[in-house]
Amino acid sequence: MPSLLRRLGLFDAVMLVMGGIVGSGIFINPYVVAQQVHTPFLILGAWAAGGAVALAGAFVYAELAARRPQVGGQYAYLREAFHPAVAFVYGWVLLLVTQTGGMAAVAVTFSRYFLEITHATISEGAVAALALTMLTVVNCFGVRAGSTVQSSLMVLKIVAIAALVVAGFLLVKPVVEPTVLVDRSFSMTSFGAAMTPVLFAYGGWQTSSFVAGEMKNPSRDLPRALLIGVIAVIVLYMSVTFVCLRTLGAHGLAATKTPASAVMRAALGERGATFIALGIAISTLGFLSQGMLTAPRVYFAMAKDGLFFRSVAWLDPRTAAPVVAIALQGVVAVIIALSGRYEQILNYVISVDFISFGMTGVALLILRRREPASRGFRAPGHPFTTLFFIVSSFAVVISTIAKYPANSAIGLAILLTGVPVYFLWSAQRGPRTPS
Repeated sequence: MPSLLRRLGLFDAVMLVMGGIVGSGIFINPYVVAQQVHTPFLILGAWAAGGAVALAGAFVYAELAARRPQVGGQYAYLREAFHPAVAFVYGWVLLLVTQTGGMAAVAVTFSRYFLEITHATISEGAVAALALTMLTVVNCFGVRAGSTVQSSLMVLKIVAIAALVVAGFLLVKPVVEPTVLVDRSFSMTSFGAAMTPVLFAYGGWQTSSFVAGEMKNPSRDLPRALLIGVIAVIVLYMSVTFVCLRTLGAHGLAATKTPASAVMRAALGERGATFIALGIAISTLGFLSQGMLTAPRVYFAMAKDGLFFRSVAWLDPRTAAPVVAIALQGVVAVIIALSGRYEQILNYVISVDFISFGMTGVALLILRRREPASRGFRAPGHPFTTLFFIVSSFAVVISTIAKYPANSAIGLAILLTGVPVYFLWSAQRGPRTPS
């Protein structure tokens, strides 16, 4: 029987962490933040606060990765700390909505920028489906092939962001605005509203844990990659926000829905706008590549545990890739992209996504209590940093439920459908060794 091959090193892991975070959000979301809080100090403060939450999350996941360097990552953490049912429900929502719905939405974003650049006469849905299919096929050639493509695209993302920052800093005169730290309209409610798109933009570092079973030394490299990758993304995001504020000012930033394009247009004219459109297209494609590589390992782990179709645990004897799991995710994502319901689906699971973050933070508290002595990385500032991450995650859940009660109720209903499905699967399986 073939097994997963340990082919990934520290560089691959860092690129996976960064690739799971950086999509199209940083090129667009700064204007959303500026509409909620209206001074450079508060705008930068929101992105810094979001970075602090992401770093606290990286601490949590880094220690869990050192304690449980198993295939499936977050799925394994929830299984070991709580119950296989909790882990199954997480994987269930990941496959049906969270991962596939997110990938469908990003694929359509890619298609819009691709068509803007190429002026091709094909539909957005067709381009999105083609991109998802192409990346599905690439990842079926094995973890090394998928990682090489993902890392290459991540390097190109960094180049695009660096070009944006350098052009905005060197080629555009700064906007002069009155120096006001906090305006009169400021409230904690408005700052909380600003934090929501920031935290979404910072999300995604957890997906790198899914491929722990294919890292050469996951106990050592995955914790390091989480810290290096998240800190690097914080630097990139703060730099982009600073340049947007320097070029457009707080009011100008709030007034444009395409701040990255506005900065590059001010620096290099229409050529600059075309360049950053290409950069965003590459960034979204890279995000899709990362998701296509990482998430199928969760479905593979579920099948190995006897909680999903046995065929999903099948590995290609030549490439040792979980091709059925990869193809399954690709098909579901394509269906959602072509249905046009991806944005509606994403609204359903915002709260569910952050429930899983909070639960994973609680998992570390449980495992620390169960196994107080452990080797490897230990979260700095625990339990305070861990509690900060847990509270921040559930604060987003509460805020989302309060703002979108109907969508949140549907999301929670989708989550709860996984409970009877789990008991159905578990009743049919025989004794198995966890993956």
